Amino acid sequence: MPRVLTQTDVADFRERLCDAATRLFDARGREGFTMRELASELGVSAMTPYRYFKDKDDILAAVRARAFNRFADALEKAFHDATGAANKSAAVFQAYVAFAFGEPAAYRLMFDLSQPDESAFPELMDANTRARATMTDYVRALVRDGILEGDADLIGHVFWASLHGAVVLKLAGKLGAAYDFDRISGESFRVLFEGYLPRKRA
Repeated sequence: MPRVLTQTDVADFRERLCDAATRLFDARGREGFTMRELASELGVSAMTPYRYFKDKDDILAAVRARAFNRFADALEKAFHDATGAANKSAAVFQAYVAFAFGEPAAYRLMFDLSQPDESAFPELMDANTRARATMTDYVRALVRDGILEGDADLIGHVFWASLHGAVVLKLAGKLGAAYDFDRISGESFRVLFEGYLPRKRA
């Protein structure tokens, strides 16, 4: 008689499945592996993954949503644990970098892969929206405290684009010893930060 799975059993297996899928998606891309291969990786029958997810896109959406939520958890904690706008900004930067380099496969799936109709996956949309909010909350604090001046949403996206670019170059092994990640990202933020300092009024 087959064992009745508890909610904990189901949740644990979904986590194992998502971990395996993350590795496969990262290594081979969205089209690069089959559900049968995923089942083999997990040591289960070919039909087992279909009991938990509709198809490969459903799994990819779950994997990406999980990554976005862990990313948001890390940045939100950094923001709330630090005191003062400047310290919050530094803490969010450090948490971002720690996640990107600590979980490179998840980071690449979050930003390098997209899906034909992400609106069909509400959990992914919610996680994406939450993660994006972390890109502007710390900037709002900087603007509110008069440290920077301008549109917080725009500034947050400018900073994010710069940091993401440096992270991707680092992950791709394109930054050398002379121009390493710390030097490139530090100089980028110095220049950008100065550009948004409050202008002296005549």
